[in-house]
Amino acid sequence: MKKEKFSDYFNKWLYSNNGYYSNYKTIGKEGDFFTSVSTSSFFGGSIGKKIVDTIKKGTLPQNTTILEVGAHHGYLLADIIQFIYTLEPKLLDTLNFAIVERFENLQIQQKNYLEKSFGDAIKLTHYKDISEVVLPHAFIVANEIFDAFACELVYTKNEQLNMAFVKNHKIFFEPCNDEKIINHCKKYKIEKGEIAIGYEDFAQTICKNIKNFSFLTFDYGDRIPRNDFSTRIYFKHEVFPIFEEKLKLENYYLKADITYDVYFKHLSDCFEKLNVKNITFKTQVQALIDFGITELLELYKKNVDENSYLRESQKIKTLIEPTGMGDRFKMLLIEK
Repeated sequence: MKKEKFSDYFNKWLYSNNGYYSNYKTIGKEGDFFTSVSTSSFFGGSIGKKIVDTIKKGTLPQNTTILEVGAHHGYLLADIIQFIYTLEPKLLDTLNFAIVERFENLQIQQKNYLEKSFGDAIKLTHYKDISEVVLPHAFIVANEIFDAFACELVYTKNEQLNMAFVKNHKIFFEPCNDEKIINHCKKYKIEKGEIAIGYEDFAQTICKNIKNFSFLTFDYGDRIPRNDFSTRIYFKHEVFPIFEEKLKLENYYLKADITYDVYFKHLSDCFEKLNVKNITFKTQVQALIDFGITELLELYKKNVDENSYLRESQKIKTLIEPTGMGDRFKMLLIEK
């Protein structure tokens, strides 16, 4: 096996024909990890309310497209649709829905799930790649996708920037000769950690192909670089740092999720360079409260018994708890 850049190894791990994301994976108790989507339908509900409010404000028209990038089974989009129907049912007559999903087998699962949930009440389009999406306006949702973009690993020793390579599932470092990576590290004062690959192309594609949009994303990370390695493997709710002693990558390759912390300043800068000025960064708890999650819970309370209300309250508490998902996950909202 020839040596390859860590980004290529990472990409194959997740997206090759037999990669981790090539087949449907259970998320939640029976899977490898939890997400906000698997925690409570009110996560998607809050986004649905944000969409309704955005349209009411006139930022986007009533016939806009709700586009999810990386929809997994379709649960998040289904939750969004359900809450839009609850809050403003007539919008389902005018809205369009779309998913970007590269794997055909997952497209089929998503289509079947949404058809089972809503029949012909919604109009759904699938795209294989974001580059195929050309629209006059859209509300784009991307939950936990940027921590799955390929990345390089770098660290500095004796003022020399080194970059990670992989051979036979062993990571080793060699002096970095990539000027783009070197300049990126200088700009953001990164001496050690991950350098995401592809954020710039993603931002350029959206800004070029969609004239008017709101782009909403949630992910694990922060606005300042950690200057440490955050790359880790999730397997059956256990977490293994990539450089954990005695960890054998071949035991998890293609079979477990691999991820890292998103550096949000890098991501927001990619859009700012394209003259997109309306950029909002918040913690998940701030975002969901601003979107109206507590108002939705009160509405729910009026229509269910006390036990159902208390169960949902506990789930929402997990979403917004400062010591848990509430502060660890961040939101970026970009409007053009």
